[in-house]
Amino acid sequence: MSQVKHLISWKDWTDGEIQELLDFAVYVKKNRVYFSGHMSGRSLAMLFQKTSTRTRVSFEAGMTELGGHAIFLDWMASNFLLSDIDFEGKYLSSNVAIIMARLKKHEDLLVLKSGSTVPVINGCCNLFHPCQSLADILTIVMDSPNDWKKKQVCYIGVHNNVANSLVEITAALGIHLILVTPIAAKESIVAEAIDRAQKKGTVSWEMDVHKAVSHADYVYTDTWVDMEFFNDPKYQKEKEERIQMMMPYQVNADLMKHSKAKVMHDMPIHAGYEITREMVESDRSIIFTQAENRLDAQKAVILKLLENHQ
Repeated sequence: MSQVKHLISWKDWTDGEIQELLDFAVYVKKNRVYFSGHMSGRSLAMLFQKTSTRTRVSFEAGMTELGGHAIFLDWMASNFLLSDIDFEGKYLSSNVAIIMARLKKHEDLLVLKSGSTVPVINGCCNLFHPCQSLADILTIVMDSPNDWKKKQVCYIGVHNNVANSLVEITAALGIHLILVTPIAAKESIVAEAIDRAQKKGTVSWEMDVHKAVSHADYVYTDTWVDMEFFNDPKYQKEKEERIQMMMPYQVNADLMKHSKAKVMHDMPIHAGYEITREMVESDRSIIFTQAENRLDAQKAVILKLLENHQ
């Protein structure tokens, strides 16, 4: 059996492999019916330590449409809470064909991978969100099929896991990414990903948000406060400080009035904070198409990882 391939971040994938996966995701989206029985008799374990809507629904619906079965595991209601993560991972991988884990710490994801004998997919951790970034680029490809590599993407917000995966995937595919990130905590930045993107000339920074959006074809924003803490009273002071600092960077009609860019957001949305409801519901918004594309992106990842793994 060939070495097990995982999707933890894009750094372990070559540019060619990422391009091939993206092309395959486009094919899967256009030909969903072709893959209806490909996962027959196979199970996906979905391990959740973080809350989720899109990751849970898209992976479970995707596995169902592929003819397989998805098992939901709540970290707090499982023995992952009590035991060594790699031991639980080794057991889990003896029962399922593939594992998707949405964990709080990247380090725990690596421990899970070390114990697993089947492919592990990062469904989001504190440092990376590769499945989201694949769906993001799939959305741009479907929206601009003839010249998507020439498009400029502007990410406005806090430098977080989504930003890291966007830096990685745009570097691999040769898409220019403009970062408007007034808050960029050292622990959130993956220097290796930034260095690679800088060497390839695919990333730049712009603090003038109006200038940034005027150059962009797609304007992408995300929550300013981690979803785990948004409604946590203990995080209230930091939340208020962030909102005060980030309000000038809100994606709204005034910001976008001199730009022709489409609007993107990975959801969940906090309307009135990082983006206004008006922009979410505007004709230039492709946010819900972007969210829908998680389904086909997830399917492509599952199929590709299991292609050579029996």
